[in-house]
Amino acid sequence: MNPDLARLQPYPFEKLAQLKRGVTPPAELPPIALSIGEPKDPTPGFIHEAVLSHLHGLSAYPSTKGLAALREAIADWLGRRFDLCDSVDPERQVLPVNGTREALFAFAQAVVDRSDGPLVLMPNPFYQIYEGAALLAGAEPRFLDCRAENGFRPDFDRVSEADWRRCQLLYLCSPGNPAGAVLDIETLQGLIGKALKYNFIIAADECYSEIYAEHQQAPPSLLQAARDMGLESFRHCVVFHSLSKRSNAPGLRSGFVAGDADIIECFLLYRTYHGCAMPLQHQAASQQAWADEQHVRASRERYRQKFDAVLEILNDALPVERPQGGFYLWPETPIPDTDFARGLFEQQHLTVLPGRYLSRDTAHGNPGANRIRMALVPALDECVEAAKRIHTYIETL
Repeated sequence: MNPDLARLQPYPFEKLAQLKRGVTPPAELPPIALSIGEPKDPTPGFIHEAVLSHLHGLSAYPSTKGLAALREAIADWLGRRFDLCDSVDPERQVLPVNGTREALFAFAQAVVDRSDGPLVLMPNPFYQIYEGAALLAGAEPRFLDCRAENGFRPDFDRVSEADWRRCQLLYLCSPGNPAGAVLDIETLQGLIGKALKYNFIIAADECYSEIYAEHQQAPPSLLQAARDMGLESFRHCVVFHSLSKRSNAPGLRSGFVAGDADIIECFLLYRTYHGCAMPLQHQAASQQAWADEQHVRASRERYRQKFDAVLEILNDALPVERPQGGFYLWPETPIPDTDFARGLFEQQHLTVLPGRYLSRDTAHGNPGANRIRMALVPALDECVEAAKRIHTYIETL
């Protein structure tokens, strides 16, 4: 067996299941889950129809590189959304993938040189795929705390020059999971400068980039930052996008990787052996999804309504702020986060995720301790009911 498998930690939801074990919630209250970031709004009908109308594709093997029409649709979307014009070459700089989770993990396996004492930097809290990808690539993960005092952004100033030199891969997530903080263009350009100086790759997970308040500036992309500093080749820069959050289509398992053509070429070679081509009917549906913005704007409006309603109920009960992007709330808890989550389930049949399950201990403690992650993914009425139950629970503490 691969000895690095023993280095993997239990997934947050395994820990959550253990925390809830032996607890019997009130049967008269229907269960509500705010623990998993799985969109529950309906997938747009045109995506369903596109899948069904292209089922004849089941009779052919799809190519790993994907259909040219899909890659062109993705390049066009990147150009429109991030003002990249025709900077993205769909032939050499775009690669469809089966969701960002699979791609974020596989990417590290393809680009990390395990013979050279590699270091992989990542935010803390973080999406656990980053850590697992680093460990199974034979690298050391290094966690950059995201705390309130630095706006819930990774503390890049604490990275030593020696660690920048050892770094082979930097994972970013903007808007962040779970706090929703957005990295601005200036920060991204500073990191690109370090990547060029110290010769590492930036893997920017931008899967929440389309969920933001309409009155706010849309979150920028790493590719946008690179282009604005004259780096039209996107050297050392790769972004990951998905239809799971943007289009409420987590079951479609569709996303893409885009950026540095040389890196994309190497990743394509890896994926050719990996055997992970996207089914043709999913490619056809994805092509239509990337071309349509109406359903995305409607989805943003639904999330705005949820945030407005939930924050109105919770603002006098918990220290909580509206995020810059994404669909999570990241409030402080008046008691330890694990006790809060267990008690909330026991008394109110409501599941949230303890923040420490998304973080690792560092020299400065665990940045997720005494916080919970709440995913506002159920319908509006269910989110409102959840907020009321949390308010009731806090009154008992």
